[in-house]
This record gives sequence, structure tokens and C-alpha cells, in this order.
Amino acid sequence: MTIPTPHTTAPLEVVDAKALPMPDPSAPKGGEGRSPGKLAWRRFKRDRTGMISAYVVIAFFVVALCAPLIARLYGKDPYTTYGQNDTSLLDDFGSPVLPNGGISGDFWFGVEPGLGRDVFTFLLYAMRNSLLIAAATTLLVTAIGIAIGITAGYLGGKTDYLVGRVIDILLAFPSTLFFIAFWPVMISILVSPEENTPVWLTVVSLISVMTAFGWASIARLLRGEVLALREREFIEAAKVTGASPARIIFKELLPNLWTPILIQATLALPAYVTAEAGLAFLGVGLTSPTPDWGVMIQRGSDVYQSDITFMLFPGVTMVIFVIAFNLLGDSVRDALDPKTKR
Repeated sequence: MTIPTPHTTAPLEVVDAKALPMPDPSAPKGGEGRSPGKLAWRRFKRDRTGMISAYVVIAFFVVALCAPLIARLYGKDPYTTYGQNDTSLLDDFGSPVLPNGGISGDFWFGVEPGLGRDVFTFLLYAMRNSLLIAAATTLLVTAIGIAIGITAGYLGGKTDYLVGRVIDILLAFPSTLFFIAFWPVMISILVSPEENTPVWLTVVSLISVMTAFGWASIARLLRGEVLALREREFIEAAKVTGASPARIIFKELLPNLWTPILIQATLALPAYVTAEAGLAFLGVGLTSPTPDWGVMIQRGSDVYQSDITFMLFPGVTMVIFVIAFNLLGDSVRDALDPKTKR
């Protein structure tokens, strides 16, 4: 009779749960892509400050774009001097009769001291003009800075040296003082003294001058990035395969530069908003009766002792926009480059 031998089993290995890797909540699940853009968007969505700032900035642009429609529904425009047409709105000194700057059901933000224009529609069109000038300048500055910075960094040699000296001069040049001093001369050349300066000419001049002095900073940044990238292996491999300079720039270099480009653009736009408003405040650029943030603040500085409300609305709205866009720029930078997050 054969006695069966007992089967032996190997001892179970005890696994420490703490040693197991924890799943990354930001990692894509299933077959979802892991592109840098999707990862940056996922990080940005988790940033509550960035999302709130984005909503505020979008709201400002929507209101600015829809200013004519809002004014039509509201039933007023920014150019009619309602205080001159209705003597019950302003007193003998030109101040609003009603308290808080003349705020009422007919005039939601009150009326302008002196002329009695509607503050609400004037502010809508002021936002529209200021954001239009700042956005156009930002787009042009970014495009020119990309073209010059990448070209100088990729070509190197004498081209890089020449562009570098031009950038140094522009960065050291007092552009604001130059614009204040040169503006009357330029207008006297382009427009006869008997004629009023067209608004379109003022806008084009503002955008042109701010663009001429604004592209240097982003060009300098991208030039340094390209100088570092052009020595990398993938650039050398592209050259060995016979790729043209244009293909190397657009297919190899530019995709690796979108992060600093987007960061610089988001930080530049609020700077141009304040720069344009500052020029208008100094009497250079847009002037009354053209609606503008700087025009409203300049007018408010004359009447703030008798009517602080008129200066309150343009001042508060511009501060909110600039802060929101700066916070948005910080959030975009942290989402695109997490290493810079503080």
C-alpha cells in the first residue's frame, strides 16, 4: 500500500501596500493621449484662480465686442450729450443733480459731469477701443518677435549680432517719452492744422509705435531659446537628412517654442492696455470725445473732487481686467511649465 506524500506549497509573498505606486490622478486613462497640450489643459483646469481669471477675461472681451448691441438694447449711445439736452440732469456747475454721479434707472452708471454723456455706454465703447488696440498690438508684436527672434537665433553670425544690437537699442530707448515728443510732429505732417485728426489714424499710429518698440523683448527671449535648441540632436538629424531651413524652423524649432510664446503674449496684453491708457491720460493718442479707458480716467481726474463716481467705473474695471489677465498669464505659465510653479 502506497502512502501518499503531502503536497508542499510555496509560502505566499507578503506585499507591502505602501510600496505599490499610487495612481497619478492627472494621468490619462485608457487610450487617452498624453500630448503636452492635453496635460497642460488638465493642469490648467485644476487651477481655480486661472479658471476664474479666464472667465473674467472672456467676459470683458465678449462685452467689448457686443458693445454696439448692448448700447442699442440699452437705448443710448456714448456721444450724445444728454446733460445739455435735459437741464434736469446737471446743476449750474455741471455736476449731476442726482446723488452718486446721477445713477438712476435711465442712466445705470450716471452721467458725465459737464457734458452729461451716458457713462455706461461710454465705458462699453472705451473697453472696446482699448482692448482692440492692445490685442492688435500684442498680435503684431508676437508675430514680429517670433520671425526676428527665430531667424536671428537660427542663422547666427553677423545676422545675430546685428539683430542683437538693434534689440539692445530698442530695450534701452525711452519709447514713451519719444512717443509723447514725436506725436505732435507726426500728426502735423500727416494732418493739416485746420483739420481734425481722424480716429483711425490715431489708432493706427498707436499700434504702429507700440509695435515698433515692443517686439524686442520677445525676440530676445526666442533668440536665446533657438541658440540653445539649434545644437540639439534632433536639429542636427534634420540637417543631415537634407531638411530645408524653413522646414527646420516650422517643423522642429517652432513647436518647441510655443510655451514661451504663449506666456509672453498673455503677459504682454495687459501691459499694452495700461500703456495705451497712460498715453491717453497724458493727452497723447485717443482724445475726447472718442471713448477710451485713459480718456475716462483723465476726465475723472479733473472732476473727482465733485464727482468721484465718474472715475470709479473706468478705474475699477481696468484694474479688474489687468489683474485677471496677469493672473491668467501666471496660470498659463504654470500649466505649460510646471517647474516654474511656486
